[in-house]
Amino acid sequence: MNYLAHAYLSFGDPAITVGQMIADFVKGKQLFTYPADIQQGIRMHRALDEFTDKHPATRRAKAIFQPSCGPYGGVFMDVIYDHYLANDAARFTPASLKTFTAGIYALLEDHRARLPPLFQQVFAYMSRQNWLYGYREKNGIFQSISGIVRRAKYFNQPADVPFGVFEAHYRTLGDCYREFFPDAHDFMRNRVR
Repeated sequence: MNYLAHAYLSFGDPAITVGQMIADFVKGKQLFTYPADIQQGIRMHRALDEFTDKHPATRRAKAIFQPSCGPYGGVFMDVIYDHYLANDAARFTPASLKTFTAGIYALLEDHRARLPPLFQQVFAYMSRQNWLYGYREKNGIFQSISGIVRRAKYFNQPADVPFGVFEAHYRTLGDCYREFFPDAHDFMRNRVR
């Protein structure tokens, strides 16, 4: 899952949200430099990533990307799941998504001093370009995929390739999201009780 889903599946807990948002930037023993509640968020992020990768719907979605994108299908699906979440009428309206994302940016800004240095750089772009709300639009997904492609060491296709797979299989990938996300919600809800 990508940033929007990790924030949403923190269930409004500020420390867990911070932990989920920074988890990919916390390596090894750095985990223990954070308070216990932020550590919990980091661990929850990692558990959700593992759950996502093993879910049958995600495996089917990644298989759609396999012929043209190889093992990067899972990375692209993380971003694409955020698109479907941002457009999930059962979870967000455009106005509530705007309010939610503004709250996440404010929370991260309040914790800026605790954020890993590399995530501080990412956060500057994220907030300035409003990534979390931008996932709602296909152009926002294209921009995210373009960023992945730019940073990928072993992916030699232009961003148009994975984005074309997304567009060509839009309905099927949406079905994968609709099968997957309630399970992810329940999985994560059981971790914050």
